[in-house]
Amino acid sequence: MSVKYDFTGRVVLITGSGSGIGAATAVHFAQSGASVVVTGRRADKLTEVAKECLKVSPKGIKALEVSADVTNKDDMRRLVDQTIKHFGKLDILVNNAGSGINTRPDDKDFYEKYEKLMAINLNSVVYLTHICIEYLEKTKGNIINVSSIGAKRIFLDYAPYCMAKCAMDMFTKCMAVELGHKRIRVNAIHPGSVRTDFLTAMGASQADSDKLFETYAKAVPVGRYGHPEDIADSILYLASDHAQYITGTNILSDGGIIASNILNSDILKNYA
Repeated sequence: MSVKYDFTGRVVLITGSGSGIGAATAVHFAQSGASVVVTGRRADKLTEVAKECLKVSPKGIKALEVSADVTNKDDMRRLVDQTIKHFGKLDILVNNAGSGINTRPDDKDFYEKYEKLMAINLNSVVYLTHICIEYLEKTKGNIINVSSIGAKRIFLDYAPYCMAKCAMDMFTKCMAVELGHKRIRVNAIHPGSVRTDFLTAMGASQADSDKLFETYAKAVPVGRYGHPEDIADSILYLASDHAQYITGTNILSDGGIIASNILNSDILKNYA
């Protein structure tokens, strides 16, 4: 990655930054001079990402590691408190943590799974945004919410996930308007098929995950699946001064999946 932006002196908090898009975003910000806070449930993963951030940081700034569960309000308070205590301020909040669960509406535990998905993918974003406003107002900062193309098209058997991401998009627009007078920008990014451990974390085998991504690569207009770095690039743009006139926007970074309308086509249905 070549450094495109200068985030020297800025403090960035990224949820779900122990792997995948969150980890790539943390490294990108660190390489661009930012002070980074990495957080997630697995301390060992956070340490790995923090080491990568330190390697690329122009001034050798060590990332702050905070083990926390985004569905636990006490954890979120502690996360923000430690960020302010350690770095003294907050400039950019990236709400990236998320999860998906395969379920059908006639499953006996459908509602329990629905509640769990909402807690992770939506409620955590609302709460963390709420408790960060006072700090972001001081820095005229901004928020980037990591949504999904599932907010725009259904994923069969993933209704709660799609509903949560769709609600996140409206929350993004609401916050952009309601926080505009505080000069806080709020935007969302919609990743498409990005090669992470997201599917295996939901219970898919590595073989099935590999097969699905290779199938996507053949169907997506750009001819490949996405990489975490693709999304990180878009997040850095939205957070940068180059995007000062952008707020309340949902940006697609999907390789053309939505345009081609292939999400529920025959080529993919056997891998859903």
